Amino acid sequence: MIISMTGFGRAEGNFEGKKISVDIRSLNGKNIDLNIRIPLFYKEKEFEIRKILSETIVRGKADCYISIEHMEENPSVIINHNMVKSYVSELKSISKDGRDIEYLKIAMRLPEAVSTKSEELSSEEWNVLKKLIEEALSQFNNFRKTEGDCLRRDLDSNIENIGKFLKKVEPYESERIRIIKEKYEKALKDFESIDETRYYQEVVYYIEKLDISEEKTRLAQHLKYYKEVMENEQCNGKKLGFIAQEIGREINTLGSKSNHSEIQKLVVMMKDDLEKIKEQTLNIL
Repeated sequence: MIISMTGFGRAEGNFEGKKISVDIRSLNGKNIDLNIRIPLFYKEKEFEIRKILSETIVRGKADCYISIEHMEENPSVIINHNMVKSYVSELKSISKDGRDIEYLKIAMRLPEAVSTKSEELSSEEWNVLKKLIEEALSQFNNFRKTEGDCLRRDLDSNIENIGKFLKKVEPYESERIRIIKEKYEKALKDFESIDETRYYQEVVYYIEKLDISEEKTRLAQHLKYYKEVMENEQCNGKKLGFIAQEIGREINTLGSKSNHSEIQKLVVMMKDDLEKIKEQTLNIL
C-alpha cells in the first residue's frame, strides 16, 4: 500500500468561549522532522502532543500549528484601577498641561497596571484538544492515502514500461550474436590458415562476455519485487528506494554489455522511466 509523505489535515472546535484550531501539514524527508507551534497555555502538554503526532506521521518534515481564539471577552485580563489612577495622578502633578489621554496611555504601560489571572489547563479542555489533534490526523492520513493512490498509478505505469522495453530487447539478441560472428569471419578471411579450435574458443568467450540473459532475469525479478512491496507492505518508501537502486544497476549493466544500437535505445528509455520512479519513491512514506 502506497502512502505519500505529503499531507494536510485541519480540525476546529470550541471550549468555554474558545475556538481551538489544529493544522497539520507535511512534506517528504528522510526521517521525521516535527515542528510544533502551540500557545503558551498548552506548553505543559507539548511532549504528549509530540508523541501523538510522531506515532502517526512516522516520517517526513511536518508542521503542527495549534491556535486559540477567544470568542468572548477574556476574563483572565485584569486592569488594576487603583494603580492606574495613582499613576495618572502622579503624572498630572509633574506636568499640568491637561493631557489626560496621554497620561492614561503611559499609565497602562507601567508595572502592575494590567495583570492576568493565572489559569491551569483542565482535563476537560485537554481531552477536547486531543480529540481535535486526532481529527486533524485522521484528515491528514486520508490526504496521504489519496496522494499515495496517485503515486501508485504512476509507479505502476513506469514499472510496466520498463518491463515492456525489456521484452523488446529479446529480438535483437540473436541479431547481435550473428553480427559478432560475421565480424570475426570477415576478419579471418585475411589469414591463410587459422586454428579453428582457438577461433571458436574466442567467439564463445566474446559472446559469453556480452551475454545479458542474467541481467534480464534479475531485472525482471526486481520489477516484480518492486510491485509486490508496493502493494503488500506499509511504510515501504525506504525499501522501494533500495529496490529502485538495484533496478538501476541491472539497467546500467544491460547498457554497457548491449553492443547494439537498438538495445541501447531501449536502455535509455528504461532509464527515463527509472528516474521518474526514483523521484516518486522519495515521496513515499
